[in-house]
Amino acid sequence: MYKKLVLASVLIASLVLAACGGAATPAPTEAPAPVVTTAPETAAPPAPPTTSAMDALVAAAKAEGQLTTIALPHDWCNYGEALSSFKAKYGLTINELNPDGGSGDEIEAIKANKDNKGPQAPDVVDVGFSFGEGNKDLFMAYKVSTWDSIPDSAKSPDGLWYGDYYGVMAFLVNTDVQPKVPQDWGDLLDPAYKGQVALSGDPRTSNQAIQAVEASSLAFGGSLDNAQPGLDFFAKLNKAGNLVPLIANNGLVAKGETPVRITWDYNGLAAIDSFKGNPKATLVVPKTGRFGGVYVQAISAYAPHPNAAKLWMEYLYSDEGQLVWMKGYCHPIREADLRARGVVPADLSAKLPDVAGAVFPSNPQLVASADLITKQWDTVVGANIVKPPS
Repeated sequence: MYKKLVLASVLIASLVLAACGGAATPAPTEAPAPVVTTAPETAAPPAPPTTSAMDALVAAAKAEGQLTTIALPHDWCNYGEALSSFKAKYGLTINELNPDGGSGDEIEAIKANKDNKGPQAPDVVDVGFSFGEGNKDLFMAYKVSTWDSIPDSAKSPDGLWYGDYYGVMAFLVNTDVQPKVPQDWGDLLDPAYKGQVALSGDPRTSNQAIQAVEASSLAFGGSLDNAQPGLDFFAKLNKAGNLVPLIANNGLVAKGETPVRITWDYNGLAAIDSFKGNPKATLVVPKTGRFGGVYVQAISAYAPHPNAAKLWMEYLYSDEGQLVWMKGYCHPIREADLRARGVVPADLSAKLPDVAGAVFPSNPQLVASADLITKQWDTVVGANIVKPPS
């Protein structure tokens, strides 16, 4: 899946990582992962919407009868359970568009369907941070009832977007096919990985793939302000024949066609669960170039089903919805509040990997890096990363 930049480092520097390298100069400022353990002043549960308000929203959503989502694969952050639980809870139909799409696809779908209330018009999006902040004119303002427990650093003050979860870039390895497990970015240049390493998206359009390039840059003398070494690294990877020009997914990893997949840690861990030991697989958070990424939710300003969209947001940002994401190995944005109130099961907390040392760029850094990577990928790397044949 090649889905979906992250919060300003000056805003997250004061936040502490609950669950839980370096680059050459100029090194990125190392910051703990955002919005995890700083407890609110009081540990009272967030106030739910009033019964009458929630009942009215549910009634209005049911009158619309449907929610249209886009780019939500079921194995991404446990979205399969989120979608099925929402349907069971409220009895709405869910129209799922382009589950393997990227952030750019989501934004383009809104733009292409501004005047279309048909089945191809998405109600909601889940996109990389810069895609959200950079397209605020396409979104509808809405503040969920748990708004106050979402850290200020992870939401737009006007309610046009709000962070949902984050993870760290990692390597998913099919060890039945490739028993030599890479431990860092530089290892991927080893001839042992010829024809085996794949991105989870097209770096010209996919947030996840763009941030994989940014992460690798940190391991080769780059910084949060300089992603060029990442492009140079992928050029070497491509020239060596190690880079597979396919968008990797779990099926390709399982079949051994892309035995080394560069992906978010939560996607890799969910994949290992789905394999059930066949094939054997492991996930490695690289020693250096630990790069964290936050995604955000937003409602389309042109949503055909605006009340269903608001109800979906209420579900995702409830304790129930946040724990569904955590079950998919994602750090939910309200994790600090959940932990402060003791509602995170111990076994669930223990499942999250150690991502100590991860760095989180500011929005201007992300925008600048994305601009460089999307414009220079063809000329520097020269690999056309495409969807696998269906």
